[in-house]
Amino acid sequence: MQNTLLAKYSGAVPRYTSYPTAPHFHEGVDCGIYAQWLGALGEGQKLSLYLHIPYCDRLCWFCACHTKHTLKYEPIANYLESLKKEIVAVGAKIAPGVEVSAVHFGGGSPTMLKPEDMVDLIRALRAAFRFAADVEVSVEMDPNDLDEPRYDALARIGMTRASLGVQDFHPEVQKAINRIQTFEQTKSVVDAVRARGVSSVNCDILYGLPYQTEATLAETVDAILSLKPDRIALFGYAHVPWMKKHQTMIPEAALPGLQERFDQMTFAAERLIAAGYEAVGIDHFALPGDSMAVAARTGQLRRNFQGYTVDDADALIGLGASSIGQLPQGYVQNMPATGEYQRMVDQGGLAAVRGIAVSENDRMRRRVIEEIMCRFRLNFDALRQEFPAGIGAVIEEARQFAASNSDGICEFIDGNFVVTELGRPFARTIAAVFDDYLGNGKGRHSVAV
Repeated sequence: MQNTLLAKYSGAVPRYTSYPTAPHFHEGVDCGIYAQWLGALGEGQKLSLYLHIPYCDRLCWFCACHTKHTLKYEPIANYLESLKKEIVAVGAKIAPGVEVSAVHFGGGSPTMLKPEDMVDLIRALRAAFRFAADVEVSVEMDPNDLDEPRYDALARIGMTRASLGVQDFHPEVQKAINRIQTFEQTKSVVDAVRARGVSSVNCDILYGLPYQTEATLAETVDAILSLKPDRIALFGYAHVPWMKKHQTMIPEAALPGLQERFDQMTFAAERLIAAGYEAVGIDHFALPGDSMAVAARTGQLRRNFQGYTVDDADALIGLGASSIGQLPQGYVQNMPATGEYQRMVDQGGLAAVRGIAVSENDRMRRRVIEEIMCRFRLNFDALRQEFPAGIGAVIEEARQFAASNSDGICEFIDGNFVVTELGRPFARTIAAVFDDYLGNGKGRHSVAV
């Protein structure tokens, strides 16, 4: 039965961190449109800011992020000057009453920044935007970059959440993905940030890596559990060498097969739950008192370009090369190439090159997909209230899919569409049923498990 389900429902589909997804963005959304959207944000609305630092001092071969390798700091320093210009330009277009509730530093490796540059960057943000008193500041961290001055700088910028990519601690796996990082290094980071008052620590684990087995994964999971992080993300390695050429360095013959990937995912998830973590969506786990676990229990969990989130901001503003923003009118992405990004910002302040305006049908289907990804169910009464005009067609699609499905991955309970426990690992595939864009041939995606 399981083999049949894997073969049937683990095909390549989007991760659904947006809808419509990024392959459907187009050049019709440019700096002019973006400026209009920014200007439409009104008094009392909340913002979330994402800052992209597209540099690493080593290139991890599993990574699918927009980043580049550098051992010199000069390119980073020049990039930061342009980034601050974009911050000023974007801030000037937003009404003074709009408040920033969350800031996320991603990459790349934000912890490559010199301590004084970290502090200077948060100072520029505070000068350009109005910050909430309880603003959350999260930072993606590479333990190989960190030292005492950087820890102190992270404390000065008000970091509230530290996010550490671990992947796998086994030496053979680490060598195959070019990510050498010991448990001792990782523990030292967790201890250092907690000593400086950071209230939340997140660790990422990958399954489906080369040479990875359930035994090596068990060692990694148990090591992470010993650190007692507040949240743990359990991601499947996305092998997309057609998009990220450095992934060709990974020996494909050493990658686990589909059944092995599924077994690794199931095994690791069961181990995390047995240790007291609550499952959140398809790939996150959190301690019961963590805000993400609470959001999952109370129906407040959301999904954006960072994956699962408790962020309830009205708009997400992407700053930096390749960054994607989500505004009420639609999505916008900055120029990915760092040199061109800097040229555009230096000349005009903004660097938007593509995006998509969302229709009412897009908003409706985005809500449906988010409900499946976050809550594994569709409450038709609630959807009718939110989308009275068009939801009937989606409800009929859900009924037809459930009626035609004999595998037990979904069912109707009290008149609502529900993804069963058997179907939860395939939530991305089920969500794809409601994707109006998927069949037009744009974009290639990783497997769904």
